[in-house]
Amino acid sequence: MQVFLETGRLSLRPFTGADADHLVALDNDPEVMRFINGGKPTGRETVQTTTLPRLLQVYPCLGTRGYWAAEEKSTGIFLGWFEFRPVNEHSAAVVELGYRLNKAAWGRGFATEGSRALIDKGFTDLGVERVTANTMAVNTGSRRVMEKAGLRFRRNFTGDWPEAIEGSEHGEVEYELTRVEWEHGR
Repeated sequence: MQVFLETGRLSLRPFTGADADHLVALDNDPEVMRFINGGKPTGRETVQTTTLPRLLQVYPCLGTRGYWAAEEKSTGIFLGWFEFRPVNEHSAAVVELGYRLNKAAWGRGFATEGSRALIDKGFTDLGVERVTANTMAVNTGSRRVMEKAGLRFRRNFTGDWPEAIEGSEHGEVEYELTRVEWEHGR
C-alpha cells in the first residue's frame, strides 16, 4: 500500500474501505471519543456512510487527501488517524491539523511525531502558509500535543455544540503555526 509519509515510528497512508473495522473500534472507545461526542459509540453504518467517505476525500488544492491512517511502522498495527486538510477546500494556504489515536498509542509521542511530520511536509511540499488546530479547553492532552508540535495558543472561543458534553461549558481553544514562525524555529 502506498505510504504518504513516514517518520521514525509511523507510517501514514491513505484510508481504504478495508479500514472500516479499525474506525468502528476507534470510534467506539468512550475514552477516545470523550472530547468528540461525550464518549457515545458510533455505529458501523455511520462509519461506512459518513466517516469513511470523509476520510477518503481528495483535496485538489493539496494534490492529495486530508486524512491519513496511522500505523506503527515496526508492527503495522493501526493506531488511528491524522487530519491535515484545507480549511477552504480550494486553497492550501490554511490547513487544520487533527488526530485521533487509540488508547494504546497515548502517551508514547505518536501524536506529536505525526503532527510535526505533517507540519513539515505542509510547509515544505504542499504550499501551506498556516496550520491551525483546535480542541476543547479542558482537553489538556491534545493541547500538549499541539504545543509540542510547535503550535502556539491563539484564542479561546465558544463553539456551537449541537449537544453539550462534559467540559464544553469551558469552551474551545485554537492553536496555530505560520510558515514564517516555522522557518524561524528551525
